[in-house]
Amino acid sequence: MKPFNNGDFFKFSTVIKIAGFVFVSLAFFYFGKHWSDGSQQFVFFNSRQYKTPTVSLSLNFNKSFDLSTLINDTTQSQAESDQTLPLNPQPSDPELLPPPPPEVKRFGIVDENGTMADDFEVGDFDPDVVENWGSGNEAEVVDGGGGAARVVVKKFGLCPVSMKEYIPCLDNAEAIRRLNSTEKGERFERHCPKKGQGLKCLVPAPKGYRAPIPWPRSRDEVWFSNVPHARLVEDKGGQNWISISKDKFKFPGGGTQFIHGADQYLDQISKMVPDIEFGQHTRVVLDVGCGVASFGAYLISRNVLTMSVAPKDVHENQIQFALERGVPAMVSAFATRRLLYPSQAFDLIHCSRCRINWTRDDGILLLEVNRMLRAGGYFAWAAQPVYKHEVALEEQWEEMVNLTSRLCWNLVKKEGYIAIWQKPLNNSCYLSREAGTRPPLCDADDDPDNVWYVDLKACISPLPEDGAGANVTRWPARLNNPPERLQSIQMDAYISRKELFRAESKYWSEIIGSYVRALHWKKFKLRNVLDMRAGFGGFAAALIENQLDCWVLNVVPVSGPNTLPVIYDRGLLGVMHDWCEPFDTYPRTYDLLHASGLFSIERRRCNISIIMLEMDRILRPGGRVYIRDSLSVMDELQELGKAMGWHVSMRDTSEGPHASYRILTCDKRLLK
Repeated sequence: MKPFNNGDFFKFSTVIKIAGFVFVSLAFFYFGKHWSDGSQQFVFFNSRQYKTPTVSLSLNFNKSFDLSTLINDTTQSQAESDQTLPLNPQPSDPELLPPPPPEVKRFGIVDENGTMADDFEVGDFDPDVVENWGSGNEAEVVDGGGGAARVVVKKFGLCPVSMKEYIPCLDNAEAIRRLNSTEKGERFERHCPKKGQGLKCLVPAPKGYRAPIPWPRSRDEVWFSNVPHARLVEDKGGQNWISISKDKFKFPGGGTQFIHGADQYLDQISKMVPDIEFGQHTRVVLDVGCGVASFGAYLISRNVLTMSVAPKDVHENQIQFALERGVPAMVSAFATRRLLYPSQAFDLIHCSRCRINWTRDDGILLLEVNRMLRAGGYFAWAAQPVYKHEVALEEQWEEMVNLTSRLCWNLVKKEGYIAIWQKPLNNSCYLSREAGTRPPLCDADDDPDNVWYVDLKACISPLPEDGAGANVTRWPARLNNPPERLQSIQMDAYISRKELFRAESKYWSEIIGSYVRALHWKKFKLRNVLDMRAGFGGFAAALIENQLDCWVLNVVPVSGPNTLPVIYDRGLLGVMHDWCEPFDTYPRTYDLLHASGLFSIERRRCNISIIMLEMDRILRPGGRVYIRDSLSVMDELQELGKAMGWHVSMRDTSEGPHASYRILTCDKRLLK
């Protein structure tokens, strides 16, 4: 007998391994065949080299095989197999062909390997049309804790269709009827509903409402169905304001005094007074009696922000057209109260056939212009008294020249139908006037920045002795330079105001930068944006720095410090408001509403459902809401958002899940 050497041992071990492998393979085939049925088939995963894992069904799906035959046939040569199998095998029955897998879109921050990714995609919000929403409110009583019960609104119903353009404080017919006089335009001012009589339903969109045409196309055309009013076309079509073409309104860019187009008109102003320098020296403009806001619309391309204002009068939809075009605008009137803008807000104030009698009541309306006009700023007046030689019109011109000289304004240029004055840089002219000259200087205790329900005053607001307001830097440097008027803000501060200013700017710059990177904000069709508690305007400044093509109206609530002078010194737009009352704008105005720390403050003053219903009124269907606030208000805000038909989602802040603040994101749907 031959001895059993090491070589034989290794040969024997190899045979055992091969036999074991064959046995295990056969066992897998047997058990797989035994436990497979119609609902469980073999599946094969593709290689992990692909970026996104996919799953494919076996080509043997729904086929039956004899396992022993398959095993015996393994001895056939590879050549025979190549001859019998087609290059692209297909099931014999076309109906058995599995459907192609859907295109995989990535929505997560974490990829398949568990690592953070910056290139994930966020889908656009589709403003779902919710049919048969209904007009009645639904509520229920729930346990409010501590044995107390509270009423929770489960659903707010739709308002009547007649309210589709409802502005609560300007459409209060009962309050307007009770006015003692309307001769000075009192009926165009705010007359809000009494407490408890405000909006309790959702303002509906007009029939056929469509997602607005995006900027910059919207400058020249908007959907007829979104603002279905042809009155302006009938009244102003011959002046190149507006026309109708099929299902759209078209805006040729003209106006009553510039029928050949706003661009040519702006060029003329620039040639008359080169120091105006649109987009550098002149950054923020007020257009009074704006029409459809073509003046402001064409200034945007020159890096100028224009607040276009007009009353809700016989041409009541002109501001609605402006906002639908994507141009900054508010419903506002020169009547008996101060406008809601601070002193020295605007670098230029423009009036082209604005139908305002500037010299009435000792020039009280032009004195309001003087209050809002920045030291060294310009007032441009294009009107018939400037160029027509009729007796009555020449008298109006003389009255205007006399009044402006007593205001120490300098008539810089009069050419054609335009006259341009400049406001003085300091008080020296005011102080050198003869005693008893009217109008007088305002009392020392008068705050020219106090504007909320403050009556007009027939006096000249003196300029700050330190030159604050007159010494702002040129655009764009002024956006991030702490202005001198920062020191005049009445607020509790334990560190310098300049440090607070820079800290706020950095804070919002980082947050908006993260929104742009992670949430792809540049893909959003943002144009009209409202910051409901603006502070120093850091949120708006961050949007500009991140090159989002939108404009922001910075709201300064009456419940906090008045930072409006700082906002305007930065070259931004802003307005004073009390969020316990409705806002002076049309429904469906804004694409984005941003509220940081607003509700935790205002809940002490009024029911926050009032604010949320107002937000729904002014937000466009498909628009977004971002609320950053404390946990104490988030549950109620979520309930209200759902009751209004919004799609709501709670997010952590960058500080993580244990922070005391959260972010509530909401998307408004189109309700019917």
